Amino acid sequence: MNGKKRTRWQRRPGTTGGKLPWNDWRNATTWRRATQFLLLSINIYIGITFYYWVRYFETAGTSVYIPRPGGIEGWLPIAGLMNIRYTLETGYLPPVHAASMLLLVAFILISLLLKKSFCSWLCPVGTLSELIGNVGKKLFGRHFRLPRWLDIPLLGLKYLLLSFFLYIALSMPAQGIQYFLMSAYGMIIDVKMLDFFRNIGRATLIFVIVISVMSLFIRNAWCRYLCPYGALLGLFSLLSPFKIRRNADSCIDCGKCAKNCPSAIPVDRLIQVRTVECTGCMTCVESCPVASTLTFSLKTPPGSQENSKPLWRQTALSGVVMAMLVLSILFSAIGFAVYAKVWDTPIPDHMYFQLIPKARMIGH
Repeated sequence: MNGKKRTRWQRRPGTTGGKLPWNDWRNATTWRRATQFLLLSINIYIGITFYYWVRYFETAGTSVYIPRPGGIEGWLPIAGLMNIRYTLETGYLPPVHAASMLLLVAFILISLLLKKSFCSWLCPVGTLSELIGNVGKKLFGRHFRLPRWLDIPLLGLKYLLLSFFLYIALSMPAQGIQYFLMSAYGMIIDVKMLDFFRNIGRATLIFVIVISVMSLFIRNAWCRYLCPYGALLGLFSLLSPFKIRRNADSCIDCGKCAKNCPSAIPVDRLIQVRTVECTGCMTCVESCPVASTLTFSLKTPPGSQENSKPLWRQTALSGVVMAMLVLSILFSAIGFAVYAKVWDTPIPDHMYFQLIPKARMIGH
């Protein structure tokens, strides 16, 4: 017989079949989904109120007036990148669309601290993509993965798109950025974005349908292969001190973490997950049946059920702490924007009455 002593590791407290009930406060997936749906609801509200705000100016003030939602700036990442360049070069907050910059900085800060968790905890597009993937799994009983020879080249597409947008946003000097953003096009760039969706072209519509169908089969197809926003945040996430970390001694090699990872990361073969593809969703953590073996933390977990340290001294993040951190960073940025009086656009209404009705005719 083999004389090697076999250690019996403790299962995670409260789990049944290796999983926590959805209504257990320790379940990170429940906290993540609650945060996702909160942000999705907020963005739906922003979209509806922004539409009615635009209609007020399109109808020369004859329709109902609803104040412009400042959160619409979060949908202007290129303006945010331009304004980061402007602020770094001049030392001043930009004259318009400053909130887009502050929101982008908040998302970058989240990535620097908590991996690419913006994508899996806050992004409404990521939430919708995940919901479509869940529908696909119910229909087909599984998710599909592209062969490695095709998957790896496709992963590079989002970085090509990111390079293109970085060139557009950062190639102009501060004076050129100010001139662009204070032009007629720059002042109503948010309205132009709305018009893009209201008057969507055939090619764009086909693209959206194709990506949606792909997401039924391939988890987060848009996020994985084409999202330049996620590509940017992924690069910053390489510096994150918090990572998924695995204790190889207490790992029972069940492979559940890798099987359930939305980003197809081989978590079961890594001691710590450094890749830019990790979104900090903690799905792998919730899939692990062994106590203190897989954590989103600052150091390798102890591989033991015993943990006498108080919560504030623990280096592993729970779902509730993760939710509090990402939301705190986001709302701190919003609070600063309000305090600095840049959350609301400084453009006067009489300019909107002139520009918005002619938005379709205004070019770069």
